Amino acid sequence: MVPMVKTQIHYDDGVAYERMMGTWSRAAGELFLDWLAPARGLRWIDVGCGTGAFTELLVERCAPAVVEGVDPSEAQLSFARARSVGQIARFQQGDALALPFSDVRFDAAVMALVIFFVPDPAKGVAEMGRVVCPGGTVATYVWDMMGGGHPLELMHTKMNAMGFTAPNHPVPT
Repeated sequence: MVPMVKTQIHYDDGVAYERMMGTWSRAAGELFLDWLAPARGLRWIDVGCGTGAFTELLVERCAPAVVEGVDPSEAQLSFARARSVGQIARFQQGDALALPFSDVRFDAAVMALVIFFVPDPAKGVAEMGRVVCPGGTVATYVWDMMGGGHPLELMHTKMNAMGFTAPNHPVPT
């Protein structure tokens, strides 16, 4: 029996991520905000903000009073800061398991397409709850990996049919 090797996924190239996933990430974010239907003028934290794509949607659609983005990758944060949203949002390096903010600082905490990569998802959600005021919103979403809802699913299916091994999807940690 061959042992299964778990690949560590690193997102450290904002340009490549945007080229590969940006369109899909934005489309998923649009649907999520339609479903969430948040009020305007809230104080937001985007946990695992990466390139700032979802943060940009927050600014465009929600007219936030404050928006902070946190991500462990300085390369992704540099890309986010270079976007036009970088003039409105504040981006800083941080860990989803120990957010660098005081209690009850935000009205809403979101984690867009990230919870799969958080080593302790329950602790990450609890940490989001810590920084959100009573009655605030804590929300996260991911691709439907098991149900074939990943944007690259069609490509993976075709590659496998041709005898190539497609890269594995991210899986919950």
